Amino acid sequence: MQSFRRFVLTCGVLLVLTNSRASEKLDLTRVTPVPAGQEIPIMDFFRLPLWYQPTLNPSGTHVAAIVDTGQDHEGLIVYGLESKKLEVLGASRTSDKDLYNCTWLDDRRLIFFLSTEKLFGMGMFAAEVGRLNAPFPLLQYCGARLVSVPPKDPLHPLVWISYDALEEGAQTDSGVMTIDTGTESGAIIDLTRAMAPDVRWSVQNQARDDNRKHMLKTFPLPPEGIGYGYAPDREGKLGFAYTSKDGVLSMYRWAPEKAWVKCPVDLETIDVFGAGNEPNEVVAGLHGENGTPRVLRMMNAATGELGQVLLNDKEYDFEGSIVRDRATRQVIGARYQRAGSVAVWFDEKYRAVQKLLDTSFKGQIVRIVDNNDAGTLFLIAAYTDRQPVIYSWVDVSKNTAGLIKNSMPWIEPNRMRPMQMIKFKTRDGHRLDAYVTLPDGASKAHPAPLVVLSHGGPWVRDTWGFDGEVQFLASRGYAVLQPNYRGSPGYDWMFPDSDRWDFLKMHEDVTDATKAMLGTGIIDPTRVAIMGGSFGAYLALSGVVNDPGLYRCAVTIAGVFDWATVIKTKKFDRYENPSYNRLLLKLGDPKKEADKFDAISPARHVDRVHVPVFVAHGKDDHVADIGESQRLIAELEKYRVPHETLIVGGEGHGMAHLKNQVELYSRIEAFLAKNLAPLPAVAAAP
Repeated sequence: MQSFRRFVLTCGVLLVLTNSRASEKLDLTRVTPVPAGQEIPIMDFFRLPLWYQPTLNPSGTHVAAIVDTGQDHEGLIVYGLESKKLEVLGASRTSDKDLYNCTWLDDRRLIFFLSTEKLFGMGMFAAEVGRLNAPFPLLQYCGARLVSVPPKDPLHPLVWISYDALEEGAQTDSGVMTIDTGTESGAIIDLTRAMAPDVRWSVQNQARDDNRKHMLKTFPLPPEGIGYGYAPDREGKLGFAYTSKDGVLSMYRWAPEKAWVKCPVDLETIDVFGAGNEPNEVVAGLHGENGTPRVLRMMNAATGELGQVLLNDKEYDFEGSIVRDRATRQVIGARYQRAGSVAVWFDEKYRAVQKLLDTSFKGQIVRIVDNNDAGTLFLIAAYTDRQPVIYSWVDVSKNTAGLIKNSMPWIEPNRMRPMQMIKFKTRDGHRLDAYVTLPDGASKAHPAPLVVLSHGGPWVRDTWGFDGEVQFLASRGYAVLQPNYRGSPGYDWMFPDSDRWDFLKMHEDVTDATKAMLGTGIIDPTRVAIMGGSFGAYLALSGVVNDPGLYRCAVTIAGVFDWATVIKTKKFDRYENPSYNRLLLKLGDPKKEADKFDAISPARHVDRVHVPVFVAHGKDDHVADIGESQRLIAELEKYRVPHETLIVGGEGHGMAHLKNQVELYSRIEAFLAKNLAPLPAVAAAP
């Protein structure tokens, strides 16, 4: 670890990476747009932002943020707003490490997490303002997840250790612990490096002993089930636990005199978004009455009694996060997704600040990212569909404001394409959102080729805003359709609960959106592709299996294609991970419902595929097993389906290294150009 004397924009460090299979050189020193007549490089759409995830210390004297160190790696910057002093912590030029998830404990101490090779978590670390280049370890090689920073005792945060690779019985849940961040002992250890067995044994013991020095208090585990999350109460103390037993979800509240007490809360119908304003109170999302959207309201977790209604949207389920005032600890607002990101404030002061921001940044989505404890200094993020995030500060006590950083200054907004929202009708009569980005010149007179870009999840959603992948495709002349399907947050109120796990209906929604787009007349119906990553890859393969003739080709990235094999794979860690029993409960048992699993597993029906397929996957994917894509490739070869593959070592769920992202999208660009080329004109009959 080292400290850079100047921030990356002015440090002048030259780094040019060359990928032998990609034509593009990765010059990470350029921070300006390429000339107007030059094609925008793939790199510009996918490289790390210069600056993101900013956060203020409690008094508002310093801002910390994750930054691009200029080497396709993430570092940490701390800037004194009054002192004007800047410190940067980043990995050495020869290492493959990234910093992420920075959190202030008090005005001078921060904690952050470190990974190596963009794959392996190295643990939780701490550093001090004034000596940022001397970080020290807190917890190494264990699944450390920050639960809270108690405002009254900030140097002793609560951390959930979901597994510990250094202890006996590795991979078992150790529960929540109080961590001592004041003990600055121990060395940062990289176990991914090659070591002699005796050396590795010694450094593992050293790391384990260092971990134990920082563990002050361990809370007991909930009485039954596999833990999948913990949450604090309003004061930042341990409040709630979430478990899964045989696939059924349960919630517990922490009662010191009784340890864990089960709550009368049905997590199949109620979502919990955090602690409320009173003891045992939580902010819950409950299904509306008579098929109306989910309502956000207070609830007593100890009794199940419902309280104040906070938010009742007439069109969308609430699916987002609550905002708590840093000083009073009261719930003051909520952020969620409609057509785009919105914030609703329950506090008049924050409502007034948001109104001022919306007036000042017209046509943009403006988010309050953070503020000091006094509620006078705010960090602001503003963006559009064509402009990546620009960070600013606003001091409401002095009526002053200023620019902090354009996160991606190499993007020229005037060269990006606008994103529009449309509504499409599903075959069972519901109306869902989709987003359309058209290339320059697309019209009914000049219909464009289309890429249907299905999101992953499936329980996430697309929304309005800048999207590098979308803008890349549009820059290459393709219209892009991003359909939200059932299961995407915001629409559950329209459908029965079973539809959240009905993958065939999700596929049908994507098909209905595609056909609705073709009905506009601005798309060439003979030049349509479908593409996606993770669950989106599943939908891409499902599209060419179940809708022959609709698509000319498909692209899958880190996909899952056979749900019986997914369940079989997850069975090996069923005692530590709740996914196996959850899938059995919601999808069923493949041994008992063979016909159902045959229907929802497109890899079993590659004989129906008559168009080219591109398959990409990382060899070290721990989310979607590489075996899924390997079996798909074998089936494509068996049935002589034209296909291309990109299997990359050192990558997980998707491509994280920029050189591999550039190679992936270079290959995709060539694949689409070849397979979505205009069909030869058919001569008229004499």
